[in-house]
Formats: sequence, structure tokens, C-alpha cells
Amino acid sequence: MGMALYSLLLMVGLAVCSPWWLARMVRYRAGMSQRLGRVPAELQAAVAGRQVVWLHAVSVGEVLAATRLGAELEAVLGAGWVVMVSTTTATGQALARERFGAARVFYYPLDFAWAVRAYLRALQPKMLVLMESELWPRMLVECGRAGVPVAVVNARVSDRSYARGLRVKAIWGRVLRHVDLFLAQSEEDARRLVAMGARVEAVQATGNLKYDVRAARESWVAELILKVAAGRPIVVAGSTVGADRVDEERMVVAAWRGTARVDLNALLVLAPRHPERFEMIEHSTGYRTLTASSLKVGVRSDEAFTESGLGRDGLPVEVIVLDTIGDLAAVYGIADLAFVGGSLLPHGGHNPLEPARFGVPVVMGSSFENFRDIVTKMQAVDGIRAVQNDVELEEVFVELLTDRAAARAMGERGRRVFEEQQGATGRAVEALVGMVRR
Repeated sequence: MGMALYSLLLMVGLAVCSPWWLARMVRYRAGMSQRLGRVPAELQAAVAGRQVVWLHAVSVGEVLAATRLGAELEAVLGAGWVVMVSTTTATGQALARERFGAARVFYYPLDFAWAVRAYLRALQPKMLVLMESELWPRMLVECGRAGVPVAVVNARVSDRSYARGLRVKAIWGRVLRHVDLFLAQSEEDARRLVAMGARVEAVQATGNLKYDVRAARESWVAELILKVAAGRPIVVAGSTVGADRVDEERMVVAAWRGTARVDLNALLVLAPRHPERFEMIEHSTGYRTLTASSLKVGVRSDEAFTESGLGRDGLPVEVIVLDTIGDLAAVYGIADLAFVGGSLLPHGGHNPLEPARFGVPVVMGSSFENFRDIVTKMQAVDGIRAVQNDVELEEVFVELLTDRAAARAMGERGRRVFEEQQGATGRAVEALVGMVRR
């Protein structure tokens, strides 16, 4: 009865919000038939005669964290097992296909009985592993009916989700109790899950998988940006976001355009979080700007800027917009200074470990609730700077680009935090294998 009411409310919600959903479907039109329950033939062929772990990673960040987890799960479980990967976003899908192979990757179904059951019948998974906090009631109930255990890995509870979860604990607690195992990023996340209604015996704190993300693969984008920089310092602003006519890219440009640009001659690399914003950012910086994809075209035609750092007009390139998917980690690796976005605006921040693992000094805004545990550890050793606005950001840019010795020391302190916290993947694999074998 509860699921019937949930499905009815979901259908009514779709109808009432149809203009909004139509806009969303335009964005997520890729894979729509899969989202509605059509199982690709190549997916069925890939699982034939094999035991399956279904691993769901919403978008790019989750896919990056899931890559090593999936590989180690297969290695430990042994021959005859395969990890199949679903994503929600098109960017996550593209990266997952690159990391896992196209035949093993598909779009996560909408939370309707027919769509969910179609994939459970086709895959017959021995376990469903959800990355971070992607919980859908119908999926959890159908897994329970099919005898498929569910684990949430790298589980975290943001301040906003915690407050909401406590308000609706009577309802949300029932959803959480359908999960057989929560592997939380921190002791605080574990405590919050229990407070929201998860079973105490189902919750463990195993650490953050993103501490275990391996060094980035070689990237032609990073190599070409180094050529364009031609020895100039490189400032990388990654995972930047925008909202309501305010965007972090403009704030970063405002912090960079003074001393950092004029006196220190720094090259600025902007990496917007969402691909639909690439073109808008490219045309709104107000400075000589190239895209990463145009660099590839340039090197193929032996354009001068790839060797000398000059643009097609003969003047130095000042800003590069990173409009490719999956290259940000490698580009962080060539940075002299990194700003991690989603933090000057109230979005909760993104992962500061991505640049910190390369020994790059990291700056964030004051909104870092999504990664509070990580940031707190880095702040304790002065391995990161948090600023309130673009004025403070400019001061930190100038300070760290001027005093390179201090910047390197700060970067090394951040790297040590990254190295000291590794091991979450091994602990997660041990817990998951134990569950599936039981």
C-alpha cells in the first residue's frame, strides 16, 4: 500500500511539474529509453553466465571514486563476477564508459516498478552498491522483494539533508532501514545516519573513498595547457558553479585580473562544473580566452599558440575554459594554485583532495559542508585556505603566487593529509565481499 501511494504521488508530481520535467528531460534525453526500463541487448550479453554486482554512481565525481572500488571488487570476488555500472547524468555515463567499457554501463532507471524490475530481472545482481546518498524508495523495496542486499558506500549526510531527515524521520527512517549496509565517510556521518533512522548494526565508518583516488592518467589537455602557459604560473579554478545571475567564474576572474594577471602574469584555467555552462563562460570572461577542445584542434594544425603561449591574434592567451570531461584531475596536477568551487556560493563545496594529492596549495570559499571532515583535517595542519569572498580570494592568490616557498609547503601539508587518510577502498571492499558471501 505504501509503495502504491508512493508511485501515485510520483506520477502526480511528474504531471504537476510537467513543464519543469520536460526541461529536465531535454537535459537527460540521452538514454531515456533505458531510464524507462529498456535493457540494452549488449548489457544482457555482458552478464550472461556471470554473477553481477550492480554499482550505481550518479555523475563524474562518484564515477571517479567508484573506479578503483569496482576494479578491486572484481579482483577479490574472482572469475565469474562482473561489476555493472549505472549513472544518472550524461557526463557520468561518458566517463563510466571510458573507465569500465561501454557494454557494462547503462542509465539508472526511473523509480517506477516496471523500470526497476526490468533491470533486476536482466542483471539478477547479487548486490546493489549505491555511491554516497542515492536512495530511491521503489528501488530499495524491489531489491528487498528480490532478495538483493543493498549497500551505500561513501555515505555522507550534509547539514541540509540531516535537518530534513530529522523532520521526516518517521518516513525517511523506514527508507533507511531497507539498506543492509552503510559505509560512512566519517564517524559524524555514521552518527547522523543512525539518528535519522538507520539500523545501528548496519552502519560502519570506513572513511572516504576519495582519499584513495589514484593519480590522474596522462592527459593531452594538461600537456597543451602547459605549452600555452610557457612558464607562467597556472591558477586552476575547478568545479565552479553559478546561480541566479551570480557565478563563481566571475568572482574568480575578479580575484585574478589584478595583480595575479598584470604583475604575476598568471594563466587562469576555469573548469565549470556543468557542461551546459561551458560556452557561456567562454564568452563572458572579458579576456583572451580559449577552450581546451580548441587547443586540441590547434596542436593538430600546428598553430603557434600551442608552443609559444600566443593566441591566434598574436597576443598571450589569458584564460582557458576546460570544456572536456574527465581531465580536471590531470589539470590540477599541473597547477601552481587551485581554487575548488561550489564554495563561494552556498553549494557545500567540492572535493579539495583532487588538487591536494598533487601537493598543490588549495583555496576554497566558506561553504564546504559537503566535505567538512576533509577540510577540517586540512585546516588543522594549515594545508588549505578558506575565504569569504572574491576580495579575500584575490589576497590569497597574490600571497601564494608571490611566496612560492610558502605555497609549496602548504601544498605538501595538504598532500600529507591525503596520504595519511588512504585505505577506505580496502575497508569498503572487505565489508562488501563479506556481505555478498553471507
